[in-house]
Amino acid sequence: AAQLVESGGGSVQTGGSLRLSCVASGDTRRTYCWGWFRQVPGKEREGVAVIDSDGSQSYADSVKGRFTVSEDYDKYTLYLQMNNRKPDDAGRYYCAEQASCLTPAAEAVAGGNLSDFTYWGQGTQVTVSS
Repeated sequence: AAQLVESGGGSVQTGGSLRLSCVASGDTRRTYCWGWFRQVPGKEREGVAVIDSDGSQSYADSVKGRFTVSEDYDKYTLYLQMNNRKPDDAGRYYCAEQASCLTPAAEAVAGGNLSDFTYWGQGTQVTVSS
């Protein structure tokens, strides 16, 4: 099984930028159907920025134009660049990967079933201050 470890969380002022990283290890059979998800207390975990195996990207409407997801195959690392942060961006951000590419990225960011994302990191907390 793959292990995913996120880093880069912290506090940022409204309008500021932050970059999260997710390093994968433990299983060389990668699908690269992975992405970033966010959860706040009392709400369901939601897809923020997700990549399909062909590299195509999908974003939640709330972050389009501000967040960019990218990947470095050589480093087995997924990034999330977050610019122009807003208070609603706060939450715990998780990196997750599908063992088989069953859920398209577009579905994952549109409230689709996330059960196909088999491997999850422990998350990294992001807060936004005004």
